[in-house]
Amino acid sequence: MMMTKPRLNPRKTPRQSRSQATYVAVLEGAARILETEGGHRLTTNHVAERAGVSVGTLYQYFPGKEAILAELIRQMRQDMLTDFEEAAREAKGKDLAFALDALIAASLRHHLRRPALAQALERVESELQLNDEIHALKARMRELIVEVLRERRIMEPERTAFDLMALSRGISDAAIQSDQRDFDDLQQRLSRAIRGYLGLAVTPLVAAPVKTSTEIAGCR
Repeated sequence: MMMTKPRLNPRKTPRQSRSQATYVAVLEGAARILETEGGHRLTTNHVAERAGVSVGTLYQYFPGKEAILAELIRQMRQDMLTDFEEAAREAKGKDLAFALDALIAASLRHHLRRPALAQALERVESELQLNDEIHALKARMRELIVEVLRERRIMEPERTAFDLMALSRGISDAAIQSDQRDFDDLQQRLSRAIRGYLGLAVTPLVAAPVKTSTEIAGCR
């Protein structure tokens, strides 16, 4: 028996302010469940309860929980693209180091806003198969990085942009999946990795000197 693929788009886009408020309430209700209870607790009944609406009202806008999750992911990725575009504007006329730091910060900002929600949505993103939509957003982000690199005469800007995105995503995903929440530290680590890839000056990591037994005894 063939499984029916879940519908991932809203049934309709709200036009009036009251409908918009209901739409937002449903999405926010789902977001709070993901943050506080986890994806296994996300059902349309539970979302409707959290949103303060009936299940029938919820179904006027969304055909199922998958469509709600897909819309939350779209919003997260669109916010990320907006952050990238703003970072690229801020980097105009600045040196490469400034531009890189601005773009790295932009890539992590959605986690700073609501880390538990971002982590939950990234876990289910691949399951929903939003490949074409996410690919288009990532392509635009890569274009912005290419522009930044080309303006600063970096060789092979297209290939370099691809590598930088893969490097950043690999480190970020590994850190976030291991539940690391110190995003200032993560940003610094990403900066070191990307600067090293580009051959920019990187401050070497030096461990604190190990005290000898004589020095330790002198501190007592």
